[in-house]
Amino acid sequence: MDTIWLPDLTQSAGPKFQALSQALRGAIKSGMLAPGTRLPPVRELAFQAGVTPGTVSRAYQIATQEGLLSATVGRGTFVTAAKPRLGPTQPLFMERSRALEPGVVDLRAPLVPDVGQAAAIGDVFGGIAANMGADWLDYPSQRDEVPLRSAVCDWMADRVLGSFGPDDITLTNGGQNGITLILMCCLRGDRPVVLTEELAYPGFRHAARLVRADVVGVEMDAEGIVPEALEAACRRHGPQVLCLTVEAQNPTAVRMGLERRLQIVEIARKFDLQIIEDDCYSIPGPAWPTVRALAPERTWFVGSLSKTVSAALRFGYILCPTGMGAPGRLTAQHSFFGLSRPLAELVLHLFASGKAADLRRAVQMELSDRSQRVVNHLGTHDIGWQKGLPFVWIKLPSGWRASTFARTAEAAGVLVRSADEYALIHGRAPHAVRLAINGLIPIEHLEQAADTLALLLHSPPGDLCV
Repeated sequence: MDTIWLPDLTQSAGPKFQALSQALRGAIKSGMLAPGTRLPPVRELAFQAGVTPGTVSRAYQIATQEGLLSATVGRGTFVTAAKPRLGPTQPLFMERSRALEPGVVDLRAPLVPDVGQAAAIGDVFGGIAANMGADWLDYPSQRDEVPLRSAVCDWMADRVLGSFGPDDITLTNGGQNGITLILMCCLRGDRPVVLTEELAYPGFRHAARLVRADVVGVEMDAEGIVPEALEAACRRHGPQVLCLTVEAQNPTAVRMGLERRLQIVEIARKFDLQIIEDDCYSIPGPAWPTVRALAPERTWFVGSLSKTVSAALRFGYILCPTGMGAPGRLTAQHSFFGLSRPLAELVLHLFASGKAADLRRAVQMELSDRSQRVVNHLGTHDIGWQKGLPFVWIKLPSGWRASTFARTAEAAGVLVRSADEYALIHGRAPHAVRLAINGLIPIEHLEQAADTLALLLHSPPGDLCV
């Protein structure tokens, strides 16, 4: 059966697609939209609700991922369930097409440049294959990981982290896996609360939802989380964990000053917060004390090789709070026993030979050059960036909304991420987009894409009714 349902989008201050998604959930839960109901076509609902077709398409897509709707070509979109399905409902990252339309430049996700990683990995695997024996048939053990944990300690020597050693390290299958493990180790109760920056890496909230935690965003300013807002959130919500990115905040590129870090630590101690400090971008720069150095008794420092060597390896690590290394490794063991032997052997050889450090240095040099070129092509627009950081935060001029700009850029052949993708469901999303530095495309294509975006920034439509 069809419906003439028309949502009320005036009650939400957030992005329209989020308001429409929420209205859909409410109408389905209340029975107003019963299973089997066919929803209006995208363009028809867009016209009736006074929004763009893209807004309706995105809301329908979210509800479909949640299992509430199903879409059939030629028949339409139907309500299929009265409540969201169990488990995750949205992918962590937008799937990147391996066959983009000719001329389209994908700047949605940072990708490390090819500086010889494949050849180095191939050489190491060749040596490993020649020395495999019967010991490769057993489960990995904590004892086998000690040399690799020691190598990770050396890998982090450029960071000011306080006192630590191999016993403080837990090895993980990438940084995202590390975040999830920390939450599994720290959270207790039926509905624990996790705090994040109001604009934050989506992996924080996806990991929190996997462990049935509620996520609350905290107001930010030009240095990151606002201390007064953090204290107010602690008093109101009784959180157990705070997720932070202090060196290169994703997506705004903000770096938190030392005084602000000290203020955050003081509040965390006052309210007994555990802190996840994400350092996966690990960019070079002046060595300020990390939050882990300032509060070693409560900070879980997470890193990986994804942004410095290769995202395909899925190798990460946690520097646990003092005395928590064993519980951290036990949590990992209960989750996946230990790193696969091929991965552990590969990474240990890359570390021990110095090849990993060489690759990281070459990647950082290439990304520094590319990010500088992009900034030069963007000109005097309001941007946030750091040299070597593989993304740029663009604050849009008056007349642009983030979703409109992203769609217009896509039509012009450049894919970027809207600020909406970093905000919580009920959070605020500014008029901004993130442009990632893609190290795998020819540099002239990257510069042309930056020129395209610069032209769009100079030509806002002046129509905010989206």
